[in-house]
Amino acid sequence: MSTAPGPAEPPRDCPLCPRLVAFREEWRAREPLWHNAPVPTFGPAAARLLVVGLAPGLRGANRTGRPFTGDYAGELLYRTLIAHSFAAGRFEARIDDGLTLVDAAVTNAVRCVPPANKPLPTEIGTCRLYLQGTLAAHPHVRAMLVLGRIAHESVARAFGLRLKDVPFAHGAVHATPGGLRIYDSYHCSRLNTNTGVLTPAMFDAVVARIRADLRDA
Repeated sequence: MSTAPGPAEPPRDCPLCPRLVAFREEWRAREPLWHNAPVPTFGPAAARLLVVGLAPGLRGANRTGRPFTGDYAGELLYRTLIAHSFAAGRFEARIDDGLTLVDAAVTNAVRCVPPANKPLPTEIGTCRLYLQGTLAAHPHVRAMLVLGRIAHESVARAFGLRLKDVPFAHGAVHATPGGLRIYDSYHCSRLNTNTGVLTPAMFDAVVARIRADLRDA
């Protein structure tokens, strides 16, 4: 990685990004029963697959406190992980649904919800220390499923890779100096699936390849 890793998880009242802090405080006042805090990584420390999304959704993970839980993206993500034995149980878009991850963990490049779901470049860069910390806390990771260009670029920078050497493309696979593989996918958002940018079959193919590669490793 490009720098020494930081802690794996930010504190509940992380002060590092003033704009995100203000947005978080606004929603704590509006919805005091919501999570409204940095969303921690979900999954076991021994996982070999790490899924990296962009940021918590306002009424999804920011509400429930679990990545990709409470919005459409989680339905496609967790359904596909279950289909390929990276998860077990039933996903019902709530934190007490009993879903467990098997050999996989799920996190975001930015841990706090951003206004309009659009983190600023400075916020992405600041939160990268927690991405690096998460990788250090999951030493068995051999594959990273990266959802969308922004998450891809943050992951690449976390490893000190030049973006021109690892261009984002759906279905692309990139190797890191340590032998870990980065698998690119379009983000499994409702917008992408409604417009046909990403179909369930396209997403399934990426996860199926990860499963096959880990099985052969």
